[in-house]
Amino acid sequence: MRPLVLVDMLSYTGTKGGMETYTRELYGHLGRMETGLDFVALASLEGARLDLSWFPGEVIASRISGENRFIWAFGELVSSSWVASRRKADLVHSPATLGPMWTSMPTVITIHDMLYWSHPELMTTPLYTRPVMWMEQRGAANAAHVITDSQVSAAEIVKYLDFPRDRLHVVPLAAGQPVDRVAVDGRTENLILASGQRRPHKNWDRLIRALALVEQDVRPRLVITGGRGEDPLAPVVAEAGLADWVELRGWVADDELADLRSRARAMAFPTLAEGFGLPILEAMAEGLPVLASDLPVLREVGGDAAVWFDPLDLESIASAIRLAATRPDELSVMAAAGLERSRSFSWERVARETLEVFHRALAGQG
Repeated sequence: MRPLVLVDMLSYTGTKGGMETYTRELYGHLGRMETGLDFVALASLEGARLDLSWFPGEVIASRISGENRFIWAFGELVSSSWVASRRKADLVHSPATLGPMWTSMPTVITIHDMLYWSHPELMTTPLYTRPVMWMEQRGAANAAHVITDSQVSAAEIVKYLDFPRDRLHVVPLAAGQPVDRVAVDGRTENLILASGQRRPHKNWDRLIRALALVEQDVRPRLVITGGRGEDPLAPVVAEAGLADWVELRGWVADDELADLRSRARAMAFPTLAEGFGLPILEAMAEGLPVLASDLPVLREVGGDAAVWFDPLDLESIASAIRLAATRPDELSVMAAAGLERSRSFSWERVARETLEVFHRALAGQG
């Protein structure tokens, strides 16, 4: 009888960006491998209504809302372990940073970042910060092994959660299949693309204000996707007098985002803190040059294949934008370098190395 892995997908609602990309790609690829394991997912109320045909096993539809923070928190701490026991699971995997506070079987948690610990001042809901920190502590204390996306995040998990380094595994994320090298040419539209949720650490306000410093005769149009509801960046655009230069789009479908990437001259990522930096890797895989914050965690992803700027310095950001708007020769070199860089990351590797951690946990190693 094959070991059964319960996958905690209570946070999966279709609105969580990179963590959900990770879950889809990981389990989609595991489904195409001989793993020696069976899988069952515990889905949120919202997630169970989505197309989960990529998941390689049964999906249990719960009544737990992944959008209601308090109901979801209870589900993460208690309900997932109860269902795992009821289904006689041999292992629990929590792919979205938080996990059960107690289980009778080994648990593996993928912790994507430690932003609530390293940058609590940038979190949107201060009253929620302490509870999240406590939940991360409890989940890690129960975990047999922890997977994370970068060396920077691994160091922070050891620092803040005191998790043993020998049970901590760095498995970098990946992007889709890189495009052909020929496809990097022909980006003639003076457009900069930026994508992400409207959380303070994303630093969108400085990107907008830096755009105002770029001379109008070369200034590119800026499209920022990823907002939901009333966009908090609208007042910033109005204050900077950039209504004709900045387009704020909401959450866009994958095909619309791919279209924007194919037309844009570069992608801007002005973040102040990340656990990995998946958007810049996805851009590189599509031959899109990247302008990004000069942070160690992003250097792990982009190496020398990006234009790096100081995310706290408006003129530094503006200089990167000017380069993208006026130096097509350098953009072509960057696009080729980014494309080559993206080929060193793969979801097949993510699946393979994660599977190795699962088997270590099942064997009682750690």
